[in-house]
Amino acid sequence: MFGLTFEKLLIIGVIAVFLVGPEKLPHYAAQLGRLVRALRDMANGAKDRLKEEMGDEFDEVEWKKLDPRQYDPRRIIREALLDDGSAASPAAAAPVVSAPTAPPARAPRSADTPTPYDGEST
Repeated sequence: MFGLTFEKLLIIGVIAVFLVGPEKLPHYAAQLGRLVRALRDMANGAKDRLKEEMGDEFDEVEWKKLDPRQYDPRRIIREALLDDGSAASPAAAAPVVSAPTAPPARAPRSADTPTPYDGEST
């Protein structure tokens, strides 16, 4: 969870004891416990409400399949580029795109030629 190991939590706890002080630490720990409990109750309430509103369909949904942590952008792009799903490299399946060409060169205008005007553009 957030890359926190036991050692890091222990260091955070020691720093909290020094910053907050031992007399106020139990009060703040109780507040943190109430906050975590309230957040967990809100999450469970939202889940229960979703179950009520979706009815039987809620159990049919494959929630693990919708987990965003399982998606690998490289795999998704590789599968999109390769229609048959073979192990060929995506570079081989990429379309060949030609380099953009420069617009055709125009003849220079003389100073006595009027500036082009498009009456429909205004």
